[in-house]
This record gives sequence, structure tokens and C-alpha cells, in this order.
Amino acid sequence: MQYVIPVGIGVLYALLMSLIREPHRRRFNAVMLAGAGAAYLSGGGLQGWEFAFAALVTYVAYRGLDSWTFIGIGWLLHTAWDIVHHIKGSPLIPFAHDSSLGCAICDPVIALWCLRGGPTLRELFRGKRPVVIQDRTA
Repeated sequence: MQYVIPVGIGVLYALLMSLIREPHRRRFNAVMLAGAGAAYLSGGGLQGWEFAFAALVTYVAYRGLDSWTFIGIGWLLHTAWDIVHHIKGSPLIPFAHDSSLGCAICDPVIALWCLRGGPTLRELFRGKRPVVIQDRTA
């Protein structure tokens, strides 16, 4: 269950986010990414590196305002940071030892959804690529 529940949370996130209409869905997800980038700041397990990571994810989230690709990359960066925290023993939730591991399992699910362009439920089940509005990744 330790590995299944985080996947379910990632799927649930994508399903709920798919209910928001574009272009608001992409922008809302960019804001969510920026918030996730600052999730470890209060713990300070990696000292100054926490600020550097938060700055990096903030930049990627800013680029994500116009690009699903950047949002997906940001969630993959967060996955790597979760793994570092899990290995170091500095979890996201101090009283939940494996919280960073769970986050590291959940985040790639969200990243895959974002890298597909954040499709709606209909687009997801029909296998169609979503209609992307102004996705400027360059």
C-alpha cells in the first residue's frame, strides 16, 4: 500500500485538475508547482540548498505559466529532491518517515500527465493529444 496510495494520489490530482478549463488549468498547475518547490523550506534538512532548489523550481514554474513541458520538468525535479530528502532522512512531513518517498512516487505520475499536455478526462480516455493553448517551451 505504501507504493500504491501515492500513485492513486497522483492520478486523483490529475483527474481533479482536468476539471479546470484551459488556460487556467496550466496556470493553476504552475502555481501548484511553485508551492511544491518551497515545501521543504521549513524543514531545512539541506540547509542553503533548500533555497537554491526553491529558486530553481520557482523559475521553472514561471516558465510553466506558458508551457506544460516546464511544469512536467518541474515535477520531475521535485521527484529528485524528494529522493534526496528520503535518502538523507529529512522527510517532507517530520512525523511521517516515508513521506518524501511517497511524494517521490506521486510526483512522476503528475509529471507524466503534465508532459502529455494536462489532458482532460475525455482527452485522456480517448487517447487524443489535448488542445494546447499557447504552449511556448522555447
